[in-house]
Amino acid sequence: MTDPVRAQYETYPYPARDPKDERRRLVTGSPSHIAEVEHYLFAGRIPADRPLRVLFAGGGTGDGAIMLAQQLADRGLAAEVVHLDLSTAARRIAEARAAERGLTMRFVTGSLLEAAGLGRFDYIDCCGVLHHLDDPDAGLRALAATLAPGGGIGIMVYGELGRSGVYPMQDLLRGLAPPDLPPAERVALARRVVRGLPDTNLLRRNPLLGDHLSSDAGLFDLLLHARDRAYRVPGVLALLAGAGLRLVSFVEPIRYRPETWIADPAVRRRLAGLPAAERMAAAELLSCGMKVHIAYAVAADRADDPVCALDDAAVPVLRDIEAAALARALKPGQPLVVRFDGAPLSLSLPDLAGPIVARIDGHRTVAAIRDDLRRTVAPRLDGRTFAAAFQGVFEGLCGINRLLLSRRVP
Repeated sequence: MTDPVRAQYETYPYPARDPKDERRRLVTGSPSHIAEVEHYLFAGRIPADRPLRVLFAGGGTGDGAIMLAQQLADRGLAAEVVHLDLSTAARRIAEARAAERGLTMRFVTGSLLEAAGLGRFDYIDCCGVLHHLDDPDAGLRALAATLAPGGGIGIMVYGELGRSGVYPMQDLLRGLAPPDLPPAERVALARRVVRGLPDTNLLRRNPLLGDHLSSDAGLFDLLLHARDRAYRVPGVLALLAGAGLRLVSFVEPIRYRPETWIADPAVRRRLAGLPAAERMAAAELLSCGMKVHIAYAVAADRADDPVCALDDAAVPVLRDIEAAALARALKPGQPLVVRFDGAPLSLSLPDLAGPIVARIDGHRTVAAIRDDLRRTVAPRLDGRTFAAAFQGVFEGLCGINRLLLSRRVP
């Protein structure tokens, strides 16, 4: 990053956070939720034989670092969590948030391009940073070089199509509210422009973007940023490959399945014949609503499969949702309707979905859930019928990032 970007985050640390809010809630998200990291990168079991080394490269005001540090502490897992950022103002906020929670973390002011001096890491988070670099490829290569064997990385970069309206507005504001004006004056001018936009304006018509409405830091980051770029799926895959990494999964996976966005059977058949990368690219072109791309990746030459396998020994884990509440919403013969990218999606789940979900507690294995169903609900339930039902539940709920797998011993 160059000085204008650093200066921006000194003036407007992002995202805007009040450390006192840590007393009432934990901000969660993706990447770096512990259930995701365990499922996608560590085959269901985060190493516990040694302290896990974790780097948040460009950690900002600390959302991801605080989340994972707290989740690791709740699990009783020894870890060194390093928060690295250029902005001292952002660092102070992240430090204050950690102090509110009594978390022990290491805070470093510096560039992710110098991450090699911090040693090797089992997990690296780079969320919302690469697209602000002069050379994102060099940035990701620098991080990939610090991955420990068997480690993985979670990234988030902007999605081009879902940010419709952002870049024309940035072009306008570069002339109307140029960087040589005081930051507060630039923000005030931008707010006046946004309030008066015509209905035809692409930013006004984009329901997926709200940062510019919630805070000055959000507005500056979205519309007045000194540098940002956005990616489509092929660009994300090229970015990973250029750093010697391979994609494990995008989050949420359902977004990247073209059949999610189109029902015509003839078109679906054509799409099914495409290679995986082209199918994901097609899904983005159909949706046009992905404002970010969140991805987990590992070294391209890693031989083992880092994703937790679905089998009888796997422990299903619900992510940030109560089993009872979700089970009540699952009615036999009725789809589960969720909203992604501004559009409603109907998930057709097996009739056993409700009883299965009701028994997911983060401790029972798949086999234990099957056995409990036999004892209490369906004594004649055979293994094949249950396996098909659980597979359907898993594909649907994992697709929307609500159900993941673990192999940890509770």
